[in-house]
Amino acid sequence: MIYLLTVEKDDNGTFLVTSPDFPEVTTFAESQDKIEQRGLAAIEEAIAARMADGQAIPFGLSERDAMRRRGAKVQLPLMAHLKVGLFLTLKEKQMTRADLVRRLEWNRESVDRLFRLDHASRIDQIESAYKALDTEIEVRLVPH
Repeated sequence: MIYLLTVEKDDNGTFLVTSPDFPEVTTFAESQDKIEQRGLAAIEEAIAARMADGQAIPFGLSERDAMRRRGAKVQLPLMAHLKVGLFLTLKEKQMTRADLVRRLEWNRESVDRLFRLDHASRIDQIESAYKALDTEIEVRLVPH
């Protein structure tokens, strides 16, 4: 999940950072080396809010498209990517978190944590949730 950032130099020496995929994202960076860090944090907040509200989440650019595009871009960390993927899979299958609770036979709080980007879920829990949705995780390593 790779997202473009739009960066504009502000009149006070800072940089205004937005994202075309998330109109609600607006943040500032004090220097060029902070642009991606601040942009990623703002995008993660926007995704967390959308997940909490059950709203759509854009999937971002493909690796190929990202390589062709100039400018700043950020990639979600692996765990955030897996959590967003789980959210999207649940929506695609027209299921609710309550359905996942029943399939996993876990308590509601444990399942809710799987969808919180600020919670350090264990990979075995994520895998169990995907399996409960009849979906496999496929991992690829791509050299730069």
